[in-house]
Amino acid sequence: MVQEINFKERVGYGFGDFASSMFWKIFAMYLTFFYTDVVELSPESVALMFIMVRLWDGLNDPLMGIIADRTNTSMGKFRPYLLWVAIPFGVIGVLTFSVPEIGPSGKLIYAYVTYTLMMMVYTAINVPYGSLMAVMTDSPKERTTLASFRFIGAYSGGIVMTASAPYILDFFKNTGASDATSYQYMVTIYAVIAAFFFVMTYLWTKERVKAIKENNSVMSDLKDLAKNAQWFIMLGAGVLMLVFLTFRESSIMYYFKYFVQDQNLPFFGDVTWGKLSGAYMTLWLGANMLGVLLAIPVSNKIGKKYTFIGAMFMSAILSVMLYWLNPQEVFLIFGLNILNGISAGIVLPIVWSMYADIADYSEWKTGRRATGLLFSSSSMSQKLGLMAGGVLPLYILSTYGFEANATQSDSSLEGIRLMISIYPGITAALSGGLLFLYKLTDKYMDNVTTELSDRRKE
Repeated sequence: MVQEINFKERVGYGFGDFASSMFWKIFAMYLTFFYTDVVELSPESVALMFIMVRLWDGLNDPLMGIIADRTNTSMGKFRPYLLWVAIPFGVIGVLTFSVPEIGPSGKLIYAYVTYTLMMMVYTAINVPYGSLMAVMTDSPKERTTLASFRFIGAYSGGIVMTASAPYILDFFKNTGASDATSYQYMVTIYAVIAAFFFVMTYLWTKERVKAIKENNSVMSDLKDLAKNAQWFIMLGAGVLMLVFLTFRESSIMYYFKYFVQDQNLPFFGDVTWGKLSGAYMTLWLGANMLGVLLAIPVSNKIGKKYTFIGAMFMSAILSVMLYWLNPQEVFLIFGLNILNGISAGIVLPIVWSMYADIADYSEWKTGRRATGLLFSSSSMSQKLGLMAGGVLPLYILSTYGFEANATQSDSSLEGIRLMISIYPGITAALSGGLLFLYKLTDKYMDNVTTELSDRRKE
């Protein structure tokens, strides 16, 4: 039987990504810049740290999926983690953006420890949160609606962060706080908000869908996953999509600080590069939200697969166009950003709905369900995308001769321009191209859902 979700529960589910996205956008927009320009670690050491931590995360995500699949409480499989991990999530986030006075080597070790813990706690709350969608309803269309509410929450959380962060940082700096302390205080504010909204998601959602068989062995789950070609295709496309997003977002601060710089604009007067970068990211997220709202009507008309492909190719074209704009063309820079944000926003809710479809497809083929393990792949793709999207700009900066807090050479400025335009455009095109191999169209999944519903009644 198709499970329908009321408006309150949809909003409650969206609260989870409101909380998560505030930290995700802090990581994407500020963390690389924080490490190089505030902590003053070298780009090479930060890049190596990102790689090392992500190697561990490659194991950590599937492990969390396996654990969540085998969690059975009166509160459900996945909901309890939203309650249990909310406060640790916030506390470790604050520690990640703290700078102890322990010398250069000590700061690097501290960064390794806190960043590793942050990614582990991110996994511990986001794998169950992502998996929750698949057990709230068995309707593919309802899941797309839930995913849209999720990303409305995500972009709302992101907009709250990007619109307020430059002003919060300025406020603390104007009271005499150092750059490092200002970041710490800023993240503390977002940490409290995030913990609150994770708890609200726990309170406002329900788990309804029961698997055909609950007692799967870990080995059988892993074997099913290894044979699931659609999971591999979606994982690859998801990683490339997130590389595209993180590539752009981790480049924004460098692009505005060193290339665009402070500007005197018609109607706005003198505007600092920091406020320009905050406005740029805020408009990007606002445009993403418009894209999310378009995801349902567009995917209902042409299907999720071709919506994904078309949107990623459009983002690729718009990204490449940015390369040819000069610093004085601020309004054109922002215009391309809005159009690109809309096309990118269309894709994100569809991705999560497709992961839920893949979980149903796996159960239909094997008679076994491993929702947490399958959804942990989405968390893994997030982290792989975050790693590549964060590491590649650092290596580009190093290759082109970047020096933090200094006047940049022509070569360095060229690298900064490339890493926000051409390189992200390439990854967007590759992501869309990979989806041509994906076979779980909406029509295909309608048949799968009907047959699974009949099996569950037996």
